[in-house]
Amino acid sequence: MASSASFDTLESLQADIAELIDRLPTLKNQQLIKQALATIVRLADSDIERLDWKILSAALADMERGFQLFYAYRHIRKVTIFGSARLAPETPEYHMAMQFAQAVTKLGFMVMTGGGGGIMQAGHEGAGRENSFGLNIQLPFEQQANPFIEGDSKLIHFKYFFTRKLFLLKESDAVALFPGGFGTQDEAFECMTLSQTGKFGPVPLVLIDRPGGDYWRSWSEYIDEQLVQKGLVSPEDPSLYTITDSVDVACEAITRFYQVYHSSRYVGDRLVIRLTTDLSEAEVEKLNADFSDILVKDKIEKSQALSQEGQDETLGLPRLVLYFNQRDLGRLYQMIAAINQMGVHTVEETGHPERK
Repeated sequence: MASSASFDTLESLQADIAELIDRLPTLKNQQLIKQALATIVRLADSDIERLDWKILSAALADMERGFQLFYAYRHIRKVTIFGSARLAPETPEYHMAMQFAQAVTKLGFMVMTGGGGGIMQAGHEGAGRENSFGLNIQLPFEQQANPFIEGDSKLIHFKYFFTRKLFLLKESDAVALFPGGFGTQDEAFECMTLSQTGKFGPVPLVLIDRPGGDYWRSWSEYIDEQLVQKGLVSPEDPSLYTITDSVDVACEAITRFYQVYHSSRYVGDRLVIRLTTDLSEAEVEKLNADFSDILVKDKIEKSQALSQEGQDETLGLPRLVLYFNQRDLGRLYQMIAAINQMGVHTVEETGHPERK
């Protein structure tokens, strides 16, 4: 098809749409493309404002850039780093973020940040340009791309926070949060909320402070006193995250998460958990004994790939299949931790957590 520049004239747009319609039966995701086109058609016939069309157009342009950038890196695990844009290079938090980014890239992960200064700059400095993605936001202050990612092809600029955050989470296989202001707190609570409701992950969430720092420890005390003890979140919800002031502990929390657990998805109303190595019947029975409370019905069972999963790179991985209640996500994270202590591991199997 022609480039987006050709859409400047009605005739070229008509030609591109006609070509797309002709090709539609041969396209891999034809049904989803039809749904997207049908949505645009319905909106065109509805009474919405010009501003609504501007939002829709800009959001689609944001997503186009994101989808195109990350497609080539879809098989590499990535760690998103959040934290203050205001922390200077001489601060211990900046140094910790730089050390952490350097350490996770040595483990084979790539690093994503918002592309700005402070902790974001530290992430790119530690990871190096070749292992970095910058997802910048257009702001009148504080958000110029840092020199370690500026000019790189893996730096993209988003108009909207919500599209930017979509990719910072959608593409991440772990999230590391360093101290920060309102934006960091927003990102921390959104990660918790999306994890708690099953809209994100499961992925490891690591809250990292400078050695001896109390930023996240004080935050955790607030969560316990004001949320857990008052019944506003479940007692198991703190299992969604790890708090540490050690780079080694943070890295170990991430790599351990993918020691046996690989990924998961829903097929109908069943949760399919893909594993890097098979579990024994005795281990599965122990999971049933310890986690029957999160099942709607039946038992946790071993399985091969289900026919509805289609053909992808995980086809040969062993699975666990269960009717998860989709409510007790803290308990699900506890079960993943238990799974990661099981199975028979070799150096080759556990040495590449970055491979999807």
